[in-house]
Amino acid sequence: MNNLVQEFLQILDLETLEHNLFRGTNRAMDGRSVFGGQVVAQALTAAHRTLHEHRQAHSLHGYFLRPGDVSTPIIYEVDRIRDGGSFTTRRVVAIQHGEVIFNLSVSFQADEKGFEHQAETMPTVPAPEDVEHELEIRKRVAHNIPVKFRDAFLQPRLIEIRPIDPVDYFEPEAKPPRKRSWFRVPGNLSGELGVHQAALTYASDFGLLGCGMLPHQLSFMSPKVQAASLDHAIWFHHNFRADEWLLYDMESPSGSGARSFNRGQIYNQKGVLVASVAQEGLMRVRKPPKTAPSADQ
Repeated sequence: MNNLVQEFLQILDLETLEHNLFRGTNRAMDGRSVFGGQVVAQALTAAHRTLHEHRQAHSLHGYFLRPGDVSTPIIYEVDRIRDGGSFTTRRVVAIQHGEVIFNLSVSFQADEKGFEHQAETMPTVPAPEDVEHELEIRKRVAHNIPVKFRDAFLQPRLIEIRPIDPVDYFEPEAKPPRKRSWFRVPGNLSGELGVHQAALTYASDFGLLGCGMLPHQLSFMSPKVQAASLDHAIWFHHNFRADEWLLYDMESPSGSGARSFNRGQIYNQKGVLVASVAQEGLMRVRKPPKTAPSADQ
């Protein structure tokens, strides 16, 4: 597991190319496109690198503009929009092949005391130790995956995920658009809060878009659905550690216009709401491939 932590830290270890310019490497997952959570986490890390003093992110908003090419490094260009007395604002664009594939606005705040409240309590769910690891679930159904894709399907993720109510990848049932899972970095993650925020950011893109598929008996393995993240937003409320179990409580309040709106709340094991997430994703019926006209047409 510690090897996975080292690999995760390598993903965040951006190379400095020039003032405000960084380069990140990719980790291949199930397909040819770069995992969206990786791009957001690296963009957040690039912005964090340009801070003059200790401040922590309190919110970020990003748009996915083009699919990322997993075979090509990503360049991150940071615009230092404002350095204020309490808040610092950065804009980051991610570039591949001369085109912007993602842009991010992120705001950092100096430590400050203030009024506190939490409107909702953490849902009552089984403890993470009583929930099966997602990788074990994948192993049971791997025989349904074509051999050439099987290794990618079974490779360990950099985030350990334990879904509380797993979805059948190949024969999903129609369910209300709600899902929950425990997650953590699988090992000791040293470093300041910024590293843990980047880890949560990375993990927050797992599973959220799938909420909108549940009422329609769909999953990412369904051949008739085309799905992709369009935007991503996170608000950080309290300090936390990403190498300790966090509960991701997700729901999809609405689906329309070939889009699914999804949101999630992330709690630590003490029931403290540490972050909130929102995302809109593309969810449309995949068009059948065009066939060549027959000779008699």
